[in-house]
Amino acid sequence: MELEVRHLRALCAIADTGSLHQAARRLGVSQPSLTTQLRRIENSLGAELFSRQRTGCRPTPVGRALLSRARPLVAEMGALVAEAKAAVARAAGPRLRIGSTASRALPGWLGRLRRRLPGTDISLHMDVSPNALLRMVAAGQLDVAFVHEVEGCPLTVPPGLAVRVLVEREPQFVSMARDHPAAAAPVVDLADLAGDRWIVDPTVDGEWEGVRRVLAAAGIDPQLLHGDYHTAAALIAVGEGVAPCQPTSDPRGDMAIRPLRGDPLAVRLLLVTGPGEPERDEGVYGDLESAYRDVAEGSAAYRQWLRRNKSFRPAVPAA
Repeated sequence: MELEVRHLRALCAIADTGSLHQAARRLGVSQPSLTTQLRRIENSLGAELFSRQRTGCRPTPVGRALLSRARPLVAEMGALVAEAKAAVARAAGPRLRIGSTASRALPGWLGRLRRRLPGTDISLHMDVSPNALLRMVAAGQLDVAFVHEVEGCPLTVPPGLAVRVLVEREPQFVSMARDHPAAAAPVVDLADLAGDRWIVDPTVDGEWEGVRRVLAAAGIDPQLLHGDYHTAAALIAVGEGVAPCQPTSDPRGDMAIRPLRGDPLAVRLLLVTGPGEPERDEGVYGDLESAYRDVAEGSAAYRQWLRRNKSFRPAVPAA
């Protein structure tokens, strides 16, 4: 078996994430498939490249030596492909490739962009991982990315990207069953949720770390359930747990969304762009700001929070 770029890319993903599960998610393959591929690579080389530990995968000395040569090769191949695609795009006409984590501002943002940029091919790529989207912008696979950064868990921004802050500190609310005792109050204390199981998606960059830090500071050591937030909604509705959520979330009839007293959980909302057209990027940011304002004002719980805090201040451009 001869090593190919896809094999090197898989090895880099395993090393970067420290987990076969996370690497498989980044690469868009199943974990068993990636495990089989790694075994074949190791068999062809006659050496173990990663030591499998309970806490994850760590490169062996041979693995580190291979990765030191593999990373620049993968980066060069990515740049080659990006440049080729950019040349094709220039010949085909204007386009705008957007990446984003989940946000209710997306429909309004896309609508504004399509009205302001008629004739532009606008595409959307969704991912739960902000860091993955930033890597795609750096590789030339996306033009812009709208991402969130969990407070206390900074993102890894590749060099050469421009970062603008949309919201410096967006509070994270909590979702719970409609009949949860804490739902009777307009604002919830963390102590009122000490006996609940918290549902957290571990694939969202910084999500678990941020929640764990805040709960530990409050002296709470809750039961945890790892899962995606689509599944979480059904569990929350029947009282099986609570979960952090965006303040713009639209509550269901069987769920309640409440702010947390003191806003201990928060994220920073960022628009990240690669080398491009400053005038276009300014318009992209302005459309996003307007769309976010609309959903912020359209969410009753968030609107009340904004009134109490007397401000919504999208931040100025950041270096």
